[in-house]
Amino acid sequence: MRVLVTGGTGFVGSHTVAALLAAGHEVRLLVRSPARIAPALRPLGVTGAVDHVVGDVTDPDAVRRALVGCTAVVHAAAVYDLDARAHRAIERTNEAGAATVLRAAVALGCDPVVHVSSFVALMRPGAACTPDSALSVTPGAYARSKVASEAVARDLQTEGAPVVIVHPGGVLGPHDPHSGDQARRLRNILRGYYPVWPGGGSHVVDVREVAAVHAAVLAPGRGPRRYVVPGHHVDGHAMFAALRAVTGRRLPNRVLPASMILPMARAVSGVQRFVPFHLPIEYEGVLICSYDSRFDDSRARTELSVEPRPLTETYADTVRWLYATGQVSARQAGAVARADVRRRSPRSTVDR
Repeated sequence: MRVLVTGGTGFVGSHTVAALLAAGHEVRLLVRSPARIAPALRPLGVTGAVDHVVGDVTDPDAVRRALVGCTAVVHAAAVYDLDARAHRAIERTNEAGAATVLRAAVALGCDPVVHVSSFVALMRPGAACTPDSALSVTPGAYARSKVASEAVARDLQTEGAPVVIVHPGGVLGPHDPHSGDQARRLRNILRGYYPVWPGGGSHVVDVREVAAVHAAVLAPGRGPRRYVVPGHHVDGHAMFAALRAVTGRRLPNRVLPASMILPMARAVSGVQRFVPFHLPIEYEGVLICSYDSRFDDSRARTELSVEPRPLTETYADTVRWLYATGQVSARQAGAVARADVRRRSPRSTVDR
């Protein structure tokens, strides 16, 4: 099967490309910059040339050119950043890109057409959410864009189109080509920028499970489907406990009610629009934690045989990658860095 992947040089997209190639599929990318292909895919073991078309997901002509000869699509392209400075790019790209790619793919007979949505499109305060839950009404810019994008996908499903909607949680893991929002937040935690954390929690998944789900759903003739990617509900206590276990560091932190942090986060995000450097608190991030939604991922576990790896494994692999790429110091990586040094050191010999 020849699969068009949008967003294939991004975090989720690059891991998806690697998983699809490993499963024996042919892959074509729709990319804005071919120069990004090799740096994104080489760390994942993809070293050969990858078929690609240059263009933007909001450009109907570029999308049609990219779809020629493809029988399936994974639409992973979206602007994901909770930084307030990204709001305009989010509003300009996410819904328009989804509408352009999904409708064109369905019109040309692709099966399946996979839309990478997000758990934020489903979340409601304190709710237990399933893949079939009503769309969220959260006010965050990123969440609004994912709700609008998924509305396009759901409309196509209602018409009977073979659209598969996948809902990842907050995606973590190694080898993020652009060191995006989640990687940046974890890096800042290790740097000690978060002495407090909002109460509540969110659904956290490993990028490799996201890619596994995308590969598993890539079979024609099964009609419209929806899946939450298997993962873990993680609150501040669980996250810092896992990071302390992985790094061996104290990582002092206090979890405060999200209602206490939201007003400050809103103010900081307002200021963020006007300063050139990132301020380590985002209103929408605190809002997501405050919702504390739980997500039922049993459908993906049962139908696709995808299970989440241990949370500490995801954190350890991500910290190891942050350290290997120079984004955190040996002190900040703690036990992960020490283990890496021991692994690289030649074994000493003892006279017998």
